[in-house]
Amino acid sequence: MAAISLSQEFASPVAAARLFKALILDSHNLIPKLMPQAIKSIEIIHGDGGEGSIKQINFAEDAGTRYKYMKNRIDILDVENLVCKYTLIEGDVLEDKIKSIAYEVRFEASPNGGCTCKMMSEYQAAGDFEINEEEIRGGKERAMGMYKVVEAYLFESPGAYE
Repeated sequence: MAAISLSQEFASPVAAARLFKALILDSHNLIPKLMPQAIKSIEIIHGDGGEGSIKQINFAEDAGTRYKYMKNRIDILDVENLVCKYTLIEGDVLEDKIKSIAYEVRFEASPNGGCTCKMMSEYQAAGDFEINEEEIRGGKERAMGMYKVVEAYLFESPGAYE
């Protein structure tokens, strides 16, 4: 079973703690409001939103994707250090090609008052399937689009998630 690891990072003018609160702690409320054309809902189906919890993301029917849902398990939620590790454990986005995807998202303060967001992901192939890095990059670009929508909202709403 082959695995592929990818990492990326981006700089943001928004403070690390605000971005962490919006993207990680309150994503189930904020993302469907900001992106109803893509995300129908995000539900905590097990737990309280902390470690061990499972969140189900339901995609909008007219989102331009063939996928309906995915489930993420929160493995580590370190609020003090602004780190979240979670695993995509189920969903039609995995198809029969990928067993799971483990993510680590880390927000680090920048001297200018903003932050750097560092994201690492490890894709575990199902069986002998060879993971196509180009397909993965397409999915990561869509995720980056979501981050940028939240970032823009926080930039335009200075009091939100203080």
